[in-house]
Amino acid sequence: MGPHPAVAAIRLAVRRVLHDVLTEFHRHGGPGGLDRPAEEAGRPAPAAARYAEAGPAGRLALPDRPALSDRPAAPLVLVACSGGADSMALASALAFEARKLDVRAGGITVDHNLQPGSGLRAAEVVTRLAAMDLDPVEAVAVHVGREGGPEAAARDARYAALDAAAERHGAAAVLLGHTRDDQAETVLLGLARGSGIRSLSGMAAASGPAGRYRRPFLQLDRQAARKACLVQSIPVWDDPHNIDPAYTRSRLRHEGLPALEKALGKGVVEALARTAQLSRDDADALDTWAAEAELAVRDETGRLECAKLYVLPPAVRRRVLRRAVIEAGAPAGSLFARHLEEVDRLITGWRGQRAINLPGRVEARRQGGRLVIRQS
Repeated sequence: MGPHPAVAAIRLAVRRVLHDVLTEFHRHGGPGGLDRPAEEAGRPAPAAARYAEAGPAGRLALPDRPALSDRPAAPLVLVACSGGADSMALASALAFEARKLDVRAGGITVDHNLQPGSGLRAAEVVTRLAAMDLDPVEAVAVHVGREGGPEAAARDARYAALDAAAERHGAAAVLLGHTRDDQAETVLLGLARGSGIRSLSGMAAASGPAGRYRRPFLQLDRQAARKACLVQSIPVWDDPHNIDPAYTRSRLRHEGLPALEKALGKGVVEALARTAQLSRDDADALDTWAAEAELAVRDETGRLECAKLYVLPPAVRRRVLRRAVIEAGAPAGSLFARHLEEVDRLITGWRGQRAINLPGRVEARRQGGRLVIRQS
């Protein structure tokens, strides 16, 4: 008898991602080109890599395959694990699938130091990950600031820690346990901010430097992960912050989405997740268009020509402007739609306005039919 359907679903999702990671890893020759052989990496090489037909002296050799010293080591894939159902289900699936593939599997848990006993909780997660035969496994403590609010600050600290861990261990990928429910919440939060189509596209299946972060569960619901943990007797921890109404996402999860489902019927989560994918496809296409258009709207000195910008569709023009403002030194996270609207008026509603002040001490002004964007 096969595994429970929920377990089979999460394993399949992880298997697909690991195949993608392996394909990309070997396409690029491993980390830094050709890497150490499997034995030198601290694990036995797969049998297929060590043995083939017996030679005259009874020694097994691989005459037609590259020597081990010329082959890249297996890629390391880390799972970011909080101890909750989503990430514990992800960790168990990674441990199971990595044993069947030429992949090394490890785990990282981030201690945000936001609750009493968080250090002990992180130590428990490390113990559970190690019991799954993940290696390396570590807990990383971070300091959460205040910029952008508590949720954004915690997220920034977490990703900084995960980036550092991935670099430190030479990981090819870091798996995140975001589910379809998380995606639906992200779309609604973007809609509430009025941030445009890119915000409505939610979380990408792969993001970060060179696609470091992978989200295998974006097509699976939260209950599938919890059920997988239950049937495998995997202990999970329910973060009290997830039910704390002080946090926007918590209110949306426990009040907003249930209210929408009551008013609109079942299927809201699936529809929002589908909207995310459609929005991402559109946003990617517009970004590509804007990158190509930017080359055509600059003069021989590289300055933006207002007349050429004016004839572009607004969605493309504002993307060109955003790229130019960020390139001039404005922090992307501090640049909002209202900033770009003001800059856009220098193109579409020119009445002799003064320079527009933007985040990062960047200013935009119209001068001689050109748009000049630079730090003041």
